[in-house]
Amino acid sequence: MNTTAFAQRHIGPREEDQNRMLQTIGVDSLDQLIYETVPDDIRLKKDLNLDEAMSEQEYLTHIHELSKRNKTYKTYIGLGYHPTILPAVIQRNILENPGWYTAYTPYQAEIAQGRLEALLNFQTMVTDLTGMELANASLLDESTAAAEAMGLLFAVRSRDQKKANVNKFFVSEHILPQTLSLLETRSNPIGIELVVGNEDTFDFSSEFYGALLQYPGKDGQITDIKTFIAKANDNDIKVAVAADILSLVKLEAPGKFGADVVVGTTQRFGVPMGYGGPHAAFFATKEMYKRDIPGRIIGVTKDMNGNRALRMALQTREQHIKRDKATSNICTAQVLLAVMAGMYAVYHGPKGLEFIANRVHNTAVSVANALDKLGFNQLNTAYFDTIKVKANANNIKVAAEKAGVNFYYPDADTVTISINETTTLKDANQIVSIFASVASKETIKIEALSETNMVMESLQRSSEFLTHDIFNSHHSETELMRYIKKLERKDLSLNHSMISLGSCTMKLNAAAEMLPLSSPNWGTIHPFVPADQAEGYLTVLKELEDQLTEITGFAATSLQPNSGAQGEFAGLMVIKAYHESRGDHHRNICLIPSSAHGTNPASAVMAGMKVVVTKSTEKGNIDVEDLREKAELHKDNLSCIMVTYPSTHGVYESAIKEITKIIHDNGGQVYMDGANMNAQVGLTNPGNIGADVCHLNLHKTFAIPHGGGGPGVGPICVAKQLAPFLPSNPIIKTGGTNAISAISGAPFGSSLVCLISYGYIKMLGAKGLTEATKIAILNANYIKQRLQGQFDTLYSGERGRAAHEMIVDCRAFKENGIEVSDIAKRLMDYGFHAPTVSFPVAGTLMIEPTESESKAEMDRFCDAMISIRKEIEATSKDDTNNVLKNAPHTLDMVTADEWLMPYTREQAAFPLEYVRDNKFWPTVRRVDDAYGDRNLICTCAPIEDYMDA
Repeated sequence: MNTTAFAQRHIGPREEDQNRMLQTIGVDSLDQLIYETVPDDIRLKKDLNLDEAMSEQEYLTHIHELSKRNKTYKTYIGLGYHPTILPAVIQRNILENPGWYTAYTPYQAEIAQGRLEALLNFQTMVTDLTGMELANASLLDESTAAAEAMGLLFAVRSRDQKKANVNKFFVSEHILPQTLSLLETRSNPIGIELVVGNEDTFDFSSEFYGALLQYPGKDGQITDIKTFIAKANDNDIKVAVAADILSLVKLEAPGKFGADVVVGTTQRFGVPMGYGGPHAAFFATKEMYKRDIPGRIIGVTKDMNGNRALRMALQTREQHIKRDKATSNICTAQVLLAVMAGMYAVYHGPKGLEFIANRVHNTAVSVANALDKLGFNQLNTAYFDTIKVKANANNIKVAAEKAGVNFYYPDADTVTISINETTTLKDANQIVSIFASVASKETIKIEALSETNMVMESLQRSSEFLTHDIFNSHHSETELMRYIKKLERKDLSLNHSMISLGSCTMKLNAAAEMLPLSSPNWGTIHPFVPADQAEGYLTVLKELEDQLTEITGFAATSLQPNSGAQGEFAGLMVIKAYHESRGDHHRNICLIPSSAHGTNPASAVMAGMKVVVTKSTEKGNIDVEDLREKAELHKDNLSCIMVTYPSTHGVYESAIKEITKIIHDNGGQVYMDGANMNAQVGLTNPGNIGADVCHLNLHKTFAIPHGGGGPGVGPICVAKQLAPFLPSNPIIKTGGTNAISAISGAPFGSSLVCLISYGYIKMLGAKGLTEATKIAILNANYIKQRLQGQFDTLYSGERGRAAHEMIVDCRAFKENGIEVSDIAKRLMDYGFHAPTVSFPVAGTLMIEPTESESKAEMDRFCDAMISIRKEIEATSKDDTNNVLKNAPHTLDMVTADEWLMPYTREQAAFPLEYVRDNKFWPTVRRVDDAYGDRNLICTCAPIEDYMDA
């Protein structure tokens, strides 16, 4: 075995195992299997044009050398991004811990209680600091959250406002520039008219349904949001506030003044800037809007024994159920980052946060006072951490950069300075000395920090926050380390067993890919630094764009979208811009197959398109004749089709080229959902198939870990005609020559985790990437064959093969009284996370093993499934007290003095011998979702508050 070849470590089955698997499947070679699986007319005729694969050691040396090309200046740019201190206990035990970063979204609550508790802490932190009643479990970034607030307030307009088509939304001119750009992107397609102005002169006209304020403003000035909100409420105008979370320690919570929504980012709670992300945004609102809140909410409920349990609340809002009626297409959160930010609050507690916020504020005041003595006019009358200084910006910039310091320069006569948690007294004196040198004066030394409060008295915080025990118990490293470990043990992650979720591609997230994320040379870079300070990042990101462009067979790539759903939206907006550039403003029809992922129709509606659904055949393929008929019917207004390939049913549809031709012949563009790209890389690609744009899930195919439900990255790759329209950023130049406005806040989205995909491609190379795809197909077909006779595979290709995933039909088991959810819960007793449940077909399991799983692990999974099949045979409709209906079985249950089940404790907990060697115990019994939704509690509340509800 070549120990330097990364592919040997990434790919699970050894060569001898592959041969045995091929025998089981009934083919002579891997090439024969691929021939029987992938239609020949879409196969690539040549290898991918990528660099030779690097060994892990070569890559780590390479990425370290590149990191040195980033200049780690002292940065005071602000604009929603701040240097911060990541406590080492959080870095080591969460960010660098596969028990946290390899978990999947907590759809199976019983084996995700640790993450769910950490997210409940996050929600409690947010509701306390914002003064709101309800918060979700994070969104993608502050700008996205602000756009979601605009959309929510539009959706909850009064009946009279809807009748009168009130559609104006006021935006303060003090809003962050990247947020304004994203609001422009999101408002126009859904018929919202943005009006940007000064809140002091706003007339509260009845033409407005809502308003957005920045608190404090982008230049640091704190405006009187209390008076504004009161006037807005009097005029039936709902108000969203974009707030700095650390400032809310000293500023009164917007919820106390009557705000309807409060949004922002938790980045400065211990999360590295990482050249723009990933960071967890927050979204808090009133409980009356709970049915319209975007993203996910973690709620409290009870399990079968009546014990406290957590789960994702109000799941009926998920996109695969509501589809084009979904309130949002943001199905990706930033769970890992939300967990880190929540733990930052747990570690520091309210007194620690007060200390940090006071030191930041006092440092800003002290610098302002020193600059005033030097003769520089500080313009902000009330501020938290950012001062606005009148000065020759160019002269200051030259002196500052010479000293290794970054300020922000909004115009030629203004410099803003945002103080942060890392700013020491020495740093403060360096700032003053830079201005002194420009003024040719002797510097003024700050000996001690001023304690003057520059927040106006009417906005100073008086309300309590973080009063729950959880924020007042774990302030030593020992205590926090043990608390984190306690939660980790409640979660099943990839470091325990295979997570075979179809469409989600839970593959190896290699340690070598992850290591650079902890490097300060990558973590401390602000997204708006000058380009010459980010040469390492720009080199990596440009090469990653080129790699993805080559892999997809397209002409250009944008890394800006920071989730798959956002990539969908970005791709559609680029198509929309292309049509409009040709004068085809009327092209607004989006064809979507009935089998499509639920975010597809939600994205199309967000992009201002009308969804027309096309039929599927009995075999699960797109009904080509129905598609042709609808494409021709709507040819004058056809914008595009959204298609997944291989299909959501796990099949390489042989008619795909015919499908793309039909769309092109009728004036449309082809959007390909990249969810199943793990079955294409190196064998075929969207460009070869005839698509015009696709998004890629870097958190699936390209090895970024799911992080318990985020971070995700969803870049779009486009054909030549669409390249000019790739998205821009208002501060850093990105995108095409006719770029659409921003899709996310940062110029390159979640740049820090893009290092993972860059490393994945660099270490696998063209040969390794192609081999990975082949083995993903081998593994899926091996499981399909092993389960044959026990479970029916619902769909397969023309030669009977699956792609990289398959759907097994569990609907017949209803005759025994068994639902697919019972199988999902029972798998927990065998030590496995369930495959994807009831998507895209109700009553089924979609299984995707990926290329990283070994034959031994797949055999354990198949043994578990076959054992469960035998358990099903022993049940009947009249027998509800059985091992499946009672699953999962907890340690408390199995060790209780009383055991009244008609099966043994051993059958419950150790159904197969292998389970004894590495038993995973679910910490709660099956949760009661309906109870939790009826009695919605989404913060850390005492148990007495809900158990008697």
